Amino acid sequence: MSDPSIIRIHPADDVVIARQQLVGGTVLASEGVTVIGLVPPGHKIAVRAIAAGAPVRRYNQIIGTAKQPIAAGQHVHTHNLEFSSFARDYAASTGTHSTAYVDTPATFMGIRRADGRIATRNYIGVLTSVNCSATVARAIADHFRRDIHPEALAKYPNVDGVIALTHGAGCATDSAGEPLQILRRTLGGYAKHANFAAILVVGLGCETNQISGLMEQESLATGTQFHTFNIQETGGTAKTVAHGIELVQWLLEEANRVQREPVSAAHITVGLQCGGSDGYSGISANPALGAAVDRLVRHGGTAILSETPEIYGGEHLLTRRAVTPAIADKLIARIKWWEQYTSRNDQEMDNNPSAGNKAGGLTTILEKSLGAIAKSGTTNLTDVFEYAQPVTTKGLVFMDTPGYDPVSATGQVAGGANLICFTTGRGSAYGCAPSPSLKLSTNTALWVKQEDDIDINCGEVIDGSASIDEMGERIFQLMLRTASGAKTKSEVHGYGQNEFVPWALGAVM
Repeated sequence: MSDPSIIRIHPADDVVIARQQLVGGTVLASEGVTVIGLVPPGHKIAVRAIAAGAPVRRYNQIIGTAKQPIAAGQHVHTHNLEFSSFARDYAASTGTHSTAYVDTPATFMGIRRADGRIATRNYIGVLTSVNCSATVARAIADHFRRDIHPEALAKYPNVDGVIALTHGAGCATDSAGEPLQILRRTLGGYAKHANFAAILVVGLGCETNQISGLMEQESLATGTQFHTFNIQETGGTAKTVAHGIELVQWLLEEANRVQREPVSAAHITVGLQCGGSDGYSGISANPALGAAVDRLVRHGGTAILSETPEIYGGEHLLTRRAVTPAIADKLIARIKWWEQYTSRNDQEMDNNPSAGNKAGGLTTILEKSLGAIAKSGTTNLTDVFEYAQPVTTKGLVFMDTPGYDPVSATGQVAGGANLICFTTGRGSAYGCAPSPSLKLSTNTALWVKQEDDIDINCGEVIDGSASIDEMGERIFQLMLRTASGAKTKSEVHGYGQNEFVPWALGAVM
């Protein structure tokens, strides 16, 4: 007998999840339990007595330890549940299985570049080597903003826009160190991204991140679609802005010549993100996105799971799916690196979840991670990449990134993601130019409140009006439409330029 007021995820779980606010005295007939006190929607209720110090299970996995005795029917959250370390059996490659690839992959209307790469959007990009050239880069791009100067791109309907991607780094760092190498790898990934028809790189001139050094590390060369210049050599701000505008005007005609054509869904690389998660994330939007990922992989495409601090405590579920023990070892190595990284910065891995996550019902990083991993679906883990490395393997892969969404998605796009899917339970306003970003709500209340920013409501799973598989198919079809040029809510609002945030490692000198 099911109870419409709660969700039981696994028969062995110690808790169930409230579909709605529950008040003390509510009888959960299916569990034989009476609720004690007020329990908000998305939060956990104990279904059996739990002793102090005993592990607590959700998804049939440990999400923490009871701080004190917990009675059946009691609200389970930060007041009585805490993070605890436990031994994980990584069981590398013991859970792999063959993938049932489709005979005829789905198609979308993509843009084929001269070198064969497939794009989902068609932008001209203005990158910066250093923060000092950010104002100039923005001035160049602002000249072509449709909301300010609609006439500037009126003759170029096939160009999605001119965007400036600026950052706060590029100087005051070791000229031979890892932080600069990662910044250059990120910039290089964007410079080579198929969604850019052409790129300008603007520098100051005296910065540590010399444009020549960026080009050497990333094997970039100037040409008709790649131009570089700096403020000091061009003669100051006004002249540099004018030079950039002139270059873009020259590039627009060629960029506008593209035509969309049917191409295989195998050309889609989607970055998986979750932000503002809640107690429903691991029940609705994340597994529904996982079902869409399974479809994409069967059609030959690629999905990038990331946010290493937000798989922490659940990584053993991924190592089991690694196609080789060596790939499992790569993932474990990144987890160990994060443990050391947080330790030397006087932090702990359980500093996550955020205040909003906790308000939405998530208590520990273990619980959050188990729900986040659901985005990855069920297919094999085929490779592990470091931040902003080019993703060269098909199927489900992992990229090591922070959990902070703008930094994480920036790395994914640098690696080649031409689409982002972003689940949220608390509400998110986010975009990721030059790659379109779809947002998926975990609950219907959020959809009703913030439909202006959300592209699809996975709260139907919680409401009982759609299954995970049905929602996965709808998300997959939305991926295809979006890759074909349909605008996302974040694109309509103009999000994407300010959300370019390369991972800043190391000391600022």
